[in-house]
Amino acid sequence: MRGLWWKSVFCVAGLIVPLVAGFCGAQEPAPRPSAPAAPAPAANPSKPGKQKYSHANDYLIRGTVFNEKALSFPGVQLRIRLAGEKKFRWESYTDSRGEFAVRVPQGSKYEMVVRVKGFEEQTRTIDAKNGGDADNIVFRMQPAEGGKK
Repeated sequence: MRGLWWKSVFCVAGLIVPLVAGFCGAQEPAPRPSAPAAPAPAANPSKPGKQKYSHANDYLIRGTVFNEKALSFPGVQLRIRLAGEKKFRWESYTDSRGEFAVRVPQGSKYEMVVRVKGFEEQTRTIDAKNGGDADNIVFRMQPAEGGKK
């Protein structure tokens, strides 16, 4: 029992001594540096004129996809590329109402490829060079030869 009492005294003393020492040493606040704050860093000099891209002047391609029975067609894949290129740059799918909307930069011609399993793939050319800011397209998908009917 005696050993346990001494251990508890040392434990309590071990907790109190650092607290008291902290209070004694922390009565005066530390001096503040008198140097002025450093100025904000300047723009990155290695990339002059680099600005964030603004979608304010984008061209909006929107539309609806219907099946062969003239019902809206959800989940249809839409892929868009610059005319003459092989690689597609934008991809989207129609929503639950068969509608889609994709923003692309103005000033180019684009090819839009619409495809869904069991139906013929359709391609349309979109001219985003001439003024305006939107194009509304309607696709009516046709069953593929030998596909579901």
